[in-house]
Amino acid sequence: MRYYVAIVHKDPDSDFGVSFPDFPGCITAGSTLSEATDMAIEALSGHIELMAADGDAIPEPSDIGAIMSNPDFNDGFPILVPAPNPKARAVRLSITLPEDAIAEIDRFAEAHGYTRSGFLAHAARKVIREEAA
Repeated sequence: MRYYVAIVHKDPDSDFGVSFPDFPGCITAGSTLSEATDMAIEALSGHIELMAADGDAIPEPSDIGAIMSNPDFNDGFPILVPAPNPKARAVRLSITLPEDAIAEIDRFAEAHGYTRSGFLAHAARKVIREEAA
């Protein structure tokens, strides 16, 4: 299993914020350190899943020493977050949906930082998990 460095930030009167130097834009937070760690695992998993669905290359984990020697990360402390197991490669497919559904999907996806494919994969997995529970 691979682990990525996450930097935990805590300002007075704020939640614990978590960011990933290897994944700019992948951030989360929690009201406790334990909750922030759980949220970091979920955020990293989702971020990598969406990157894979989009066909983006997943970076190798950076060395913790290199990250901590960067002054941009001096205001936090590191934790190691496990990466999800690699998924199967993305496969192109053709589907047919009503035009209004596609427009609604695209609006939602854009507003929430997804691609159309990433959103559809995320939504499908969410329904599958909920139905299995």
